[in-house]
Amino acid sequence: MKLLLRLVISTLAIIVAANLVPGVVVDSLTTAIIVAIVLGLLNTFLKPVLQILALPITILTLGLFYFVVNVFIIYLATYLVDGFAISNFISALIFGLVVSVVSSILGMFLD
Repeated sequence: MKLLLRLVISTLAIIVAANLVPGVVVDSLTTAIIVAIVLGLLNTFLKPVLQILALPITILTLGLFYFVVNVFIIYLATYLVDGFAISNFISALIFGLVVSVVSSILGMFLD
């Protein structure tokens, strides 16, 4: 049940971010659900590997390269999901930040 609630929170965060950030397009609610699932899977399986591989660069940039890894994950999700598009790097960066903040705020009500 908690997994389904997390999916709903992520979907709502994606819808909010798509409406707030210019350059982000999510066609429908179904697309937002699919994006939430794909981002969850990519963050679970691929992101830790990328963070370990990028650790030296992340240390040299004092952690700022971590944002580039997040943007890469988001761009990969746009490639995998039809109906989800991001126009540029800055839009992807802001989208990731907004999704994170909104998910955190909504997640506080879960606990």
